[in-house]
Amino acid sequence: MLEVRVAHAFSGFSLDVAFDAPMGITALFGRSGAGKTSIVKAVAGILQVDSARVVVGGEVLEDSVSGVRLAVPARRIGYVFQEPRLFPHLSVAANLRYGMRGGDMEPVVRMLGIKDLLSRRPGALSGGEAQRVAIGRALLSRPRLLLLDEPLAALDESRKAEILPYLERLRDEAGIPILYVSHSVPEIARLATTLVAIDAGRVLRVGPAPELLSDPDIAPVIGVREAGAIVAAQVTRHHADGLTELACSAGTIFLPRLALPEGGAVRIRIEAQDVMLAGTRPEAISALNVLPVAITARRAGAGPGVMLQLRAGDDLLLARVTARSAAAMGLVEGWTGYAIVKSVAVAAADVGQT
Repeated sequence: MLEVRVAHAFSGFSLDVAFDAPMGITALFGRSGAGKTSIVKAVAGILQVDSARVVVGGEVLEDSVSGVRLAVPARRIGYVFQEPRLFPHLSVAANLRYGMRGGDMEPVVRMLGIKDLLSRRPGALSGGEAQRVAIGRALLSRPRLLLLDEPLAALDESRKAEILPYLERLRDEAGIPILYVSHSVPEIARLATTLVAIDAGRVLRVGPAPELLSDPDIAPVIGVREAGAIVAAQVTRHHADGLTELACSAGTIFLPRLALPEGGAVRIRIEAQDVMLAGTRPEAISALNVLPVAITARRAGAGPGVMLQLRAGDDLLLARVTARSAAAMGLVEGWTGYAIVKSVAVAAADVGQT
């Protein structure tokens, strides 16, 4: 369990946040300037704030009330920045050994897939490879908490795709809480177990990532064009025509072929703007994914749009439609019908392993 309470007055901006988080990846999400990086710096101890309480696994790292404030090294926190910050004159292996607190590096090397990189220098690594090494170095210091501050922000899309599966593995195998800072919706949808939505230095909501991402009240913070919900599914079959069939609680979903084994569990992010609604099951349409749904919440936006939360089996979806369509179709809470999603509308980066 991670407990964080931070309050600080900056010039023209005040930070006052409090949240608890379980094991896994807790994502701090919000617009630029919301205070995300200030929070992790305060947790790490490199930013001294007006008031703080930081507890990891029952151990108090800082508590303004009792006067406890451990020095940065004593906190045993691994911190990975946007840039890898590796020592250029050392090999990957030597970088990993720097600050290593005993033990064997092999499990970390294997988890992050960096065995073939050990003899190289940082200058010979791709951006994604360098970040994996930076994460490995942080893990080998045997931290009680890992802070990842926008670790993919400096990478292009291909390098992000390279490193995301390793971050999923890190989430599932590291055995320590991870605080992850990002303003990328696809990243947090794929990686986060817990989401802390932050706006202007305040916590709006804290909860399981699938629950918050499907909440229409959070959509303005996420951004209505990026808002989307997570659906849990299982790979059931790969078809010869290049499609992968998945089973979800509401039925069947077809996506462009996934490089995942049959039987594998996945989480799929479906953007609200890619969901169409029909009052009756449509016939003779090109879209392959048609799921029965019921409207559970409706929120009108400032413009011509309406955000709808849909119950699809055991999962929740979001749909963004115009107010005109909502009025014409009678789209209110309790309405039942069908959600339609094109297979090609879901990007590969929006499908992650669980």
